[in-house]
Amino acid sequence: MSEQVFLVLTALAEEPLHGYAIVRAVDGLSEGRTRLRVGTLYGVLDRLVAEGLAERDREEVHQGRLRRYYRLTDAGVRALSAEVARLSANVRAASSVLKARGAL
Repeated sequence: MSEQVFLVLTALAEEPLHGYAIVRAVDGLSEGRTRLRVGTLYGVLDRLVAEGLAERDREEVHQGRLRRYYRLTDAGVRALSAEVARLSANVRAASSVLKARGAL
């Protein structure tokens, strides 16, 4: 799972969000390291919807513009949980190696 996909799933885990809110959430979650461009965001969202990990929640008109909200599906929660477990295992392994070298 790419970092962008991981961060979008994480952003959607709390509540349904529209595109601009997802971009802001990803920026905050990554502390500015990952900045999604619009084309990248909607490519990720299209793929997540096609894979059943996210779905359209609702549409609202805000200041004359349509906002489409997305939310995580149960499959998306499971995929995010599995990725968290995988990344945590990798961190434990790397920490163990670095501690053995005295680097941590």
